[in-house]
Amino acid sequence: MKKLTLSLVLLVFLLSACGGTATPVPTLEPVKENRSIVVAEGTLLPDPSVELSFAQPGILAEILVSEGEQVTEGQILARLENSEALQAEVARAEEAYLTAQQAFNTSEAAVLRELSDSHEAVRTAELAFDNFDVPADLREMTTREAMEFTYGKLEEARTNFEPYKYLEERLEWEMREDDPENPKVYRDTAKIYKKRLDDAWADYRKAIQWAELEANVEAAKAKMQNAQEEFDNLTAGENAEQMAVARAQFESALASLNAARAALDNSQLRAPFAATVLSLDLSVGETVNAGAPVAFLGDLGRWQVETKDLAEIDVANVTVGDKVTIKLDAFLDEEFTGTVTGIDPVGREYLGDMTYKTTITLDESDPRFRWNMTATVTIDTEAE
Repeated sequence: MKKLTLSLVLLVFLLSACGGTATPVPTLEPVKENRSIVVAEGTLLPDPSVELSFAQPGILAEILVSEGEQVTEGQILARLENSEALQAEVARAEEAYLTAQQAFNTSEAAVLRELSDSHEAVRTAELAFDNFDVPADLREMTTREAMEFTYGKLEEARTNFEPYKYLEERLEWEMREDDPENPKVYRDTAKIYKKRLDDAWADYRKAIQWAELEANVEAAKAKMQNAQEEFDNLTAGENAEQMAVARAQFESALASLNAARAALDNSQLRAPFAATVLSLDLSVGETVNAGAPVAFLGDLGRWQVETKDLAEIDVANVTVGDKVTIKLDAFLDEEFTGTVTGIDPVGREYLGDMTYKTTITLDESDPRFRWNMTATVTIDTEAE
């Protein structure tokens, strides 16, 4: 009975507790992620740098440089066995090309150049004519009308000035002989008519210059017409077949020369820019495969980091010019600084995320740096 009573008391207590006012649960504000700092991983590279490979397979005949050597732009680094034969083929192709070019230049090519030059002469003459500053009172006239009009004004000014031609000298003499206490009154008529005569001469010369520019245009057009007629004559009738043969031989020789040069280039490994040879994976006598990297070149004076996992949600906050702190796995206790200098506009999928390669240029180089060192970059997107 006592146990039942105790149970009833506990039940009443619990029911009264449930019916009471519940203790409020505090509402947690969502944590806003700080996007002013962006962290990504990347790879350290010389700037610029390149991996070189042969464009065709073959047996390596010669290595002309060694690791650590400084090379210049276009310098040959290595050759395949058939390189000398290909050089001879290029020489033969160049000779055939020059022969075909000379034959072609004596026919259609020479006329084509003359026709092209005449078109350019017309363009230059028309440009000078169109840009000539024509006086406002002559713009509604032709050049001939302008010359006639300005010449008439010049004759009129000459006639008006003639009576005053020597008056200025006489006035100067009379003024020297004047009585200071009773001076005469003089008019400056001679200078007025002289000014009108000078202006008329200037307008007439302007009209002549305008007419000369128009004549230059007509002469250039006539020369162009003659060049066109000469070209039409050479490419028609009896000369048509001869011109076609000369053109075909020239084009064939040019194609052969380009093919020979391409084959020679494919048998040689050249430096695309001045750099240091960082690695050479080559041995004389070995067979190399087309497209397989065999040499690594870079400019050790400047280094950069290329990120590989900068996600789209982070790259939206990054801009060129942002300051960057770089840590290399090889030197965990050291930090290096740099600046964002490029952001790839095209995203690429990496480990399931869309990422954007970002380039960071380091402020200083270090002789301990090595190609492909792993780097962690921290980009301060709010730094000024």
